[in-house]
Amino acid sequence: MNIVVFGAGGRAGRQAVAEAHRRGHRVTAVVRDPSRHGDLAGARVVAGDVTDADGIAQAAAGHDAAISAAADLSAPPHDFFTASSRALATGLAKAGVRRLVVVGLASILPGASGAPLMDEPGYPNEYRSFYLGHAAGLEELRACDLDWAYVAPAGDFDHAGERTGAYAVADHGDPASRISYADFAIALLDEVDAPRHHRAAVSVRET
Repeated sequence: MNIVVFGAGGRAGRQAVAEAHRRGHRVTAVVRDPSRHGDLAGARVVAGDVTDADGIAQAAAGHDAAISAAADLSAPPHDFFTASSRALATGLAKAGVRRLVVVGLASILPGASGAPLMDEPGYPNEYRSFYLGHAAGLEELRACDLDWAYVAPAGDFDHAGERTGAYAVADHGDPASRISYADFAIALLDEVDAPRHHRAAVSVRET
């Protein structure tokens, strides 16, 4: 398949590129500054802005599916995640790309109580504006016509974790859960290769 990965320079994006390449897919890696990412082996690296619908359409033309792992920590979270979701919806539709898999955030998905994890007692909320930005971006996806899947770790990433080759779909968010970026990328690519979740948010955990 031809897969375009937006935000390919970040930790999740880089692992998505690597996993796609491992599976034999042709990958276009979209980053803000290609000169900083010459080590994205096996991918065609291009400059792009995930909030620019026309640029997305150009980058995605001729591709079968898209993955977005993009984040901009210098921008207000609400502004960035709503703008990127709208631009992806518009740009991918223009390019004829129907399938979008988005790297999500556990905080906004249900915890054991059924309430969003960020609203459960004791959950750390110093980054609540970031959580709410993600939530607003997800609402924009729900309003679009793409076949999307919003995939989040059940808790957080194990930043030093190795690839085990396995993951499990979680029943709910769990702050204690950790999954390596490499195993998380397997979940992302599985949703491209053999989609199981359509217009839905799902969390994954380590096995």
